[in-house]
Amino acid sequence: MNLAPPERVAAAPGIRRARSPGLEATWVDRGALRELHLTLVPLPGETVAALGSRLDAMLEANDATVVRHEVFGPTAAWPALCRADAGRGSGWDWPVTWTEGASCAGSDIAGMHVFAVSGVPVETVFLEGRAVGRVFDDGSARHCLLGGVLPADPAAPRDVQARQVFERIEAALKSTDLSMTDVARTWLFLDDILAWYGPLNQVRRDFFAQRHLFDHLVPASTGVGVRNPAGAAMVAGAWAAEPRDDRFLAGEVLSPLQCPAPQYGSCFSRAVEMVSPDLHRLFVSGTASIEPKGTSVCADDVDGQIDLTLQVVRAILVSRGMDYPDVNRATAYLRRPGDEPLFRGWLARLGLEDWPLVVTQAVVCRDELLFEIELDALAPAAPAAPPGEP
Repeated sequence: MNLAPPERVAAAPGIRRARSPGLEATWVDRGALRELHLTLVPLPGETVAALGSRLDAMLEANDATVVRHEVFGPTAAWPALCRADAGRGSGWDWPVTWTEGASCAGSDIAGMHVFAVSGVPVETVFLEGRAVGRVFDDGSARHCLLGGVLPADPAAPRDVQARQVFERIEAALKSTDLSMTDVARTWLFLDDILAWYGPLNQVRRDFFAQRHLFDHLVPASTGVGVRNPAGAAMVAGAWAAEPRDDRFLAGEVLSPLQCPAPQYGSCFSRAVEMVSPDLHRLFVSGTASIEPKGTSVCADDVDGQIDLTLQVVRAILVSRGMDYPDVNRATAYLRRPGDEPLFRGWLARLGLEDWPLVVTQAVVCRDELLFEIELDALAPAAPAAPPGEP
């Protein structure tokens, strides 16, 4: 069953959340602009193609244009979805970030997150004839969301591929008159992450320094180990925003229970908040069981790791006047698929069974870590401190 769009309102943003089996939806009305945030997971016995058709129906019912699309599922399923998509005659002409995020529940696919908008023009960003991004303007900022960004040469050494990915993110942004200093969030999916996470961090650190990001904003980020259909060492996504005026701010948010990641060599912010006159948007980076000094804790204890990680995430939310119910998108990464029932037990105890969540299998950046979660949250604007201040 599709969820009908709510009545459009033209006042300050109204945030409405609804669910049906296999679908969590959040609508945000911002005057002429409406945001639609969807999380779709397969119904029992549902094929990948049927899941894609369900997405198409939801978009059509809301007259919405996709600006960001993540799919977590076996790379072997990618060609089948492409064929099914062509057969539907619609043709997904937007960027899709597909990673080998296998289902932990035995389905053909773990699920997908989609961000779509209506009521405003949307521009497609191309690199060498391939769609890699979408741009829209919310009145306070111009947003560019990139996805499925691959290296120029998937046969090059891994560190070279990583550099190429950052350069191609930069090239895509430049084509829309944005720059790397506008980037607030990145998603980095690395094949065989444990073999080269150190070199990735060195490449990222050098690139950010050369582009002066340390003088502006170090993006929030997720870095997990999964393959991609192109067989590249890395595929990436990014969210950049260019302020239209001084009503829009983007800044780092510190984690009350963890140290800044650069203290132990990882080059990302724990969280980043975008503040508009009508909406607060919070990006919480991939978060795992790491204590204030930067060392892993609860090694090989997935129950303890889940407990601490959820405490850390909630502390970040609460520090910005939000909480679990404000989450509009979440992805949990489990090293061992068999740990999913344990994680679901935590969700039940916390009353989070209806979270807009995809649970998928992936390798976290440290061998002893078994669990990681990332999330986004939305709340109506309210008097608050600037980003990064309590």
